[in-house]
Amino acid sequence: MSAHGFDTAGQAPELQKSLGPWTLWGLGVGYVIAGEYFGWNIGLPAGGTGGLLIALVLVTILYIAFVFSYAELACALPKAGGGFVYALRGLGPFGAFLTGIAQLIEFVFAPPAIAMALGAYVVTNWPGVDSKLVAVGALSAFTLLNLAGVKQAALFELVVTILAVGELLLFMGVTAPHIRAEHLLANAWPSGWTGVIAALPFAVWFYLAIEGVANAAEETRNPQRNVLIGFGTALATLVFLAGGVLICAVGVGGWERVVYHPEQVSVVEGSLMIAEPGKMSDSPLPLALGQIMPSTHPLYQLLIGIGGLGLICSLNGIIFAAGRSIFEMGRAGYLPSGLAAIQPRTHAPWISLLVNWGLGTLAVLFFDTAGMITISAMGAALLYILSMESLVQLRRKEPRLPRPYRVPCYPFVPRLAQWLSIVLLLAMLWQNLKLGNWKASLSLHFLICLLLATTYYLLIIRPRLVIVQNRSQITPELHNSGRGEPGICELRVND
Repeated sequence: MSAHGFDTAGQAPELQKSLGPWTLWGLGVGYVIAGEYFGWNIGLPAGGTGGLLIALVLVTILYIAFVFSYAELACALPKAGGGFVYALRGLGPFGAFLTGIAQLIEFVFAPPAIAMALGAYVVTNWPGVDSKLVAVGALSAFTLLNLAGVKQAALFELVVTILAVGELLLFMGVTAPHIRAEHLLANAWPSGWTGVIAALPFAVWFYLAIEGVANAAEETRNPQRNVLIGFGTALATLVFLAGGVLICAVGVGGWERVVYHPEQVSVVEGSLMIAEPGKMSDSPLPLALGQIMPSTHPLYQLLIGIGGLGLICSLNGIIFAAGRSIFEMGRAGYLPSGLAAIQPRTHAPWISLLVNWGLGTLAVLFFDTAGMITISAMGAALLYILSMESLVQLRRKEPRLPRPYRVPCYPFVPRLAQWLSIVLLLAMLWQNLKLGNWKASLSLHFLICLLLATTYYLLIIRPRLVIVQNRSQITPELHNSGRGEPGICELRVND
């Protein structure tokens, strides 16, 4: 057994290379597309249309800079662990561990948030159903699909992504004739410019988890070419959909009507009044459609029926990425090595997928949708900060590392992504601190996760680190990783 926990005899099952550029596009859009269906509307009460639009512009700039930078890392080091792998080479053991934990926080909390939204969609048609029961059932069903193997999960993802994108285009076509400028401008700044900060984590939801494309690189044919194509086409698709959905949904009747149910909204002396403002909907698109057609209309039923596919798409895709993230940290020894087990027949990281299912189920039981979105976005922001630093440090430490693609305007582009991510993380931590009520403080929950992870690293991982100084001690994966100098010292986790 190697220091990584690999079977060095070369007979252990491996991840299977079966993905091409279009399946990567399907994964990239599929990871994110649920964010076009729900989640973003929860940022409207604090930000209003103006605040959320400005936040969306800032976040779009962040993701363009980030994706073009992250693609360099994914093409140079096509491994299942994504940011964890890049940080292991660029930032060292603790930086890698922290990056991996940030990635896990993002991918652990995003699927249950999506599952809860799927439950809300089901309740729209069947009011007597328990939405949390639907959420747990959905997590279970798509974990089983991923256990069936990467090819089946990716093919399903591609088909459902195409249908979900088509549904959003149909939604925009139906609602666009009903957009009114006065609806977009009404109460556009309920909290002033500070609303931009409050809306940031919900604007992130339009793009959250697109970085999961990198976690599929190890299972991609010709990753040095196809990963860049998958990343670029997925991002272009999402930028168009994000702007279109926000304008069309809010432009029909104002932002209040896509946040609250009709029975909560009333007009008093020309002003909208909201009953139970803390009770917000997870279904903004049905609320927008309900303003222009009755719920019994065939087109409404069609759009709502297909709308669930967007949520299914992201749920399946992020479960796929989460399993790979946990698997890679187990394979490297930074989490228990049993998490690196691969099912010989399906080539699926089955224990990692089951652990992710268990954590997601607990999150459904103890968090609400807005809380899970925010914590997931905090993990993503920390991942982006550390990954961009990994890119810069790798350029400095390993200038001869083969890089089939290089980010343009280096180092401005990765630094821009990093600076915007720092602003995003600080804004979210400040907005969700709530020192007087620690149980409701999402910032404290997030920081406690990092503190527990750091304690685990110091007590369990750090004492097991060993120095690898020559090529004869390097594992097969390290030997074949493209490193050009045999004498470089490495820190690895010993079994």
